[in-house]
Amino acid sequence: MIKTIKHHFVMRIFLILLAATIAGGFAGCTSKKKIARQKAAAERTSTIEKAKTDLLAIINDNGKMSISAKEAKVAEIKALNLQDPEVDELILRAVDAINKQKKELQRLEEEKIKKQKAEEAEKATVAEQKYEKIDDYLESVVDSKSLDLANSRISETLKFFASPEVPVLIIIYQEADMKDYDRPTTIKKYLEYLKDQKKNPNKVNDVKYNDNGKITELELLKK
Repeated sequence: MIKTIKHHFVMRIFLILLAATIAGGFAGCTSKKKIARQKAAAERTSTIEKAKTDLLAIINDNGKMSISAKEAKVAEIKALNLQDPEVDELILRAVDAINKQKKELQRLEEEKIKKQKAEEAEKATVAEQKYEKIDDYLESVVDSKSLDLANSRISETLKFFASPEVPVLIIIYQEADMKDYDRPTTIKKYLEYLKDQKKNPNKVNDVKYNDNGKITELELLKK
């Protein structure tokens, strides 16, 4: 009888311990799941806050970030698919800011090109005006009504050159920076040619001067 009572008592204690162990296991699992959820929630919050910070940095950028860096960051945040209303709104604002920056850069580039073209046109005009005087002297030889007048104008023109042997280069073909020249001659021979032919088929394209302001090379281009 006593033995039976002891057996029942031991079994009861065993069952109580078993139940406590099982309950503890469930409690442990529940606690781990809760910790995991809390960790995931904290990580999501942290990711969202970082995304907001990065997007605001793009929106408020004053030119420190490149457009490519901004686009890469927005794409990275989009890929996270955070599904947060505030993040989604900031993404739209960031994309709008990037597009505005692109348009502004395009406008500045167009203005730069326009300015360069205007400067080149102005330089060309200045160059043409600069060479007009030389062209006029060459034409004066052609327009001379007499041989003596032509010779007089040749002598007058030669005063602008370092010597009668200054080379005269006549461009017959030009593409970009490549130039092909006719057979070289000298300013003296070229002026004699103008006197004889009574026509000037070329115009001044470039002039080189020495330190004394005398012409040391004359480049002509077919009209």
